[in-house]
Amino acid sequence: MNSIWPLVQNETIKIIKKKRFYVVLLVLLVLVPMFTYAQMRQAQENRTKFGEDWRVELQQAITDNQNSLGSDRVPEEWKKYRRVFVQQMQYYLENDVNPNEPGGVTFTREFLDNSSSLFIPLLIMTIASDLVSAERTGGTIKMLLTRPIRRWKVLLSKLITLTMFVSLIVVSTFIISYVISGAAFGYSGFNIPVFTGFQPGDTGTDMSSVHAIAQWQFILMQMGLIWFVGLTVGLLAFMVSVLVRSTAASIVIMMAALIAGTILTNMAASWSTAKYLFMVNLGLTNYLSGSPAPIEGMTLPFSLGVLAIWALASVIVSFAVFTKRDVLN
Repeated sequence: MNSIWPLVQNETIKIIKKKRFYVVLLVLLVLVPMFTYAQMRQAQENRTKFGEDWRVELQQAITDNQNSLGSDRVPEEWKKYRRVFVQQMQYYLENDVNPNEPGGVTFTREFLDNSSSLFIPLLIMTIASDLVSAERTGGTIKMLLTRPIRRWKVLLSKLITLTMFVSLIVVSTFIISYVISGAAFGYSGFNIPVFTGFQPGDTGTDMSSVHAIAQWQFILMQMGLIWFVGLTVGLLAFMVSVLVRSTAASIVIMMAALIAGTILTNMAASWSTAKYLFMVNLGLTNYLSGSPAPIEGMTLPFSLGVLAIWALASVIVSFAVFTKRDVLN
């Protein structure tokens, strides 16, 4: 394995020289302040409307959602989400815990939750989609494979490098979100209690497993699940990069798959077999907050298993194709 690490170092240098990772950081540095400002304006508007008592704001949200349940214009699928929301907010109200406690930590938790299934995977995809296809486009793959190194080692070094950058992107998202939002909302809040363990059901939400954990523990669980989602998307993008010679085509294919997943998540409730598609299972953090699964029968272990199978299959296909295909032509 000693010969792998110089290859990993070489792959790392190539990614840095392409400046894709810097672009990812730049995107975060531009967008996070925008989201922070929007959240700050929303908080100011809520204080003007409801005053300093968060219970009034929470009760109003509960009332608004309860009223919408009687409307024929609201689809039944949306009503299911709103019923769960109402029960969860009532639980927070009864236990005297503000689920939207202002602070940089709370903002970061919500930002990670909203970014887990599309935004962060898209950032990871920008790096993973051309790890192999760009080598073909630039002709550097020919020089790389003429060296006395087994092909599987070349590919393994790219996978190790990809895993490193997936981890860097997830950690960078947390750090940038916390630092920027903390400047507006304050940096405290790691020990604020957050309830988890809500189990949505057909008749309502099962509260028997609900328990409070510190917000920092919740964020750690979030980041672990986001890392797993990011790695799966990265491995799939890597496989497409092996199969497709064009970097542009590789990026378009993965982008279309991720966006299609967002659409399917909102529309595929009656298509039960869609739950085996990887893009429908990317919202792992929703299980922590107790949001209803997009398709009946989906649970956290189920989604983890589906993503693990897709990730493993992508690795097998990547190695099988890369080690046998004549990439010199």
